[in-house]
Amino acid sequence: MAKIIVCRCEDVTLGDVEHAIGLGYADIEEIKRYTGFGTGPCQGKECLAVVAGVLARSGRAAEVRPFQVRSPLDPAPLRLFCGPKKVPR
Repeated sequence: MAKIIVCRCEDVTLGDVEHAIGLGYADIEEIKRYTGFGTGPCQGKECLAVVAGVLARSGRAAEVRPFQVRSPLDPAPLRLFCGPKKVPR
């Protein structure tokens, strides 16, 4: 069977998510805490919709709501994202 990656940041597979649902986790936040999906650099932007779809199709969740995204502990200063300073001639 092929390994289907759901969360590339944390290497969470579809099998991991289905296993968590099988154990009785029926909330996005619970699945996030059990598998670790959505805790990487993208903060769930890549994987949240996929996991929500799997949970909705399982029929175990009463309501599928996104989890609370938390800000990083040490925010990066904007100067790190800017290019080198260009001096006009």
